[in-house]
Amino acid sequence: MTEGVLTMSHQEVDRLKIMQSLSDKHIKQAEAAVQLGLSVRQVKRLQKRYREHGARGVVSGHRGRRANNALAEGVRHAALTLVREHYHDFGPTLAWEKLTERHGFTFSVETLRQWMIADGLWVGKSRKAAKVHPRRPRRPCRGELVQIDGSPHDWFEGRAPRCTLIVFIDDATGALLALRFAPAETTQAYMETLHGYLATHGRPVALYSDRHSIFRVNHKDHEGELTQFSRALKTLDIQAIHARTPQAKGRVERANQTLQDRLVKELRLNAIEDMDSANAFLPAFMAAFNARFASEAQNPHDAHRPVLHNAQELELILALHHTRTLSKNLAFQFRNHEYQLHGQDQGYRLRGAQVTIIEPFEGEPTVMHQGNILPYRRLSEGEPSIPLDDEKSIHHTLEQAKLAQACRPNYKPSPDHPWRKRAPSHRSSALP
Repeated sequence: MTEGVLTMSHQEVDRLKIMQSLSDKHIKQAEAAVQLGLSVRQVKRLQKRYREHGARGVVSGHRGRRANNALAEGVRHAALTLVREHYHDFGPTLAWEKLTERHGFTFSVETLRQWMIADGLWVGKSRKAAKVHPRRPRRPCRGELVQIDGSPHDWFEGRAPRCTLIVFIDDATGALLALRFAPAETTQAYMETLHGYLATHGRPVALYSDRHSIFRVNHKDHEGELTQFSRALKTLDIQAIHARTPQAKGRVERANQTLQDRLVKELRLNAIEDMDSANAFLPAFMAAFNARFASEAQNPHDAHRPVLHNAQELELILALHHTRTLSKNLAFQFRNHEYQLHGQDQGYRLRGAQVTIIEPFEGEPTVMHQGNILPYRRLSEGEPSIPLDDEKSIHHTLEQAKLAQACRPNYKPSPDHPWRKRAPSHRSSALP
């Protein structure tokens, strides 16, 4: 506002016209209050200022003055200094959270956003026109549908090799239910994550994944066959559902994007530089993440079911299963080694039988047949399998024969024994 020139906003121009109508008694104070969105008492004060100062009376008296609740310039300088030193690549929201949690600032996130934009520390991203996909409503109960995915990324920003984060997120609440760092997205990574998930939450109704070969057989000639992971889910009575597009499992896809921003920075702030330390940190991170982002389920019922298998059975289920056929000596080959069962008596019933080799990710394999664990030993390189009728069994047979013969010392063939019916020789019959 300069001398002789009155600057007014559009709202103040409208307010001036209403005050002129009120002064000319074309409208009443109650009508003016409705048009201005004010109370009658406020209209009376405004009308008094208009009478005393004319058009200048409807202009805000705070224009050009510092706001009463304005933050001191020192606060702005201190906050932006910390952002430059520690949070230079943080977005305004995450930077505001850290300034609030770690440094005790109390201004709003929008204030920090405007400061960062003005200082060149943040540039608003232009958003592309989003493709329209029909939204699928959330499941009503926690544990009904759990979306799973692997997120390969440079999680340690060069401080350690690239790795993959396995993510299990609840569809009903958006809560992270399991996280685990692994060297790569493999069957082992998912089975180990599922093992921890079952111990913490129980069995979900269904797991929702993409169509990766870990989860389903994609070859048209082997349609319907089970992968190692889908076989484990079937044993545990967990339904496997496979999405046809990334948008179908958008909740876990969006969670991956958020984690690649927030979790990376949390690992940096906590000076974590290896997968073991990161996996130990994940439970605390999940608790804080869920407290901020998870929502309440529509139905308070938890659809998780108890795990019905004991710890040993669960270890056998969440392992790799292979099928082998036993030889006549009850031997089989596995991973370039030869094995042979023992303790099966003569084992004739198992000759040619199919057994399941259960290969854990750590430790020795287990051999099972019809639900029973069979003892075995690994043969040394070049060592032949021992025949069932080996030297020991021959000696045993001879000893049994000697005992039986000792019980009948005067044994003679019966009258109808074939020996007694032997035909006379040609020589004896050729008599003159």
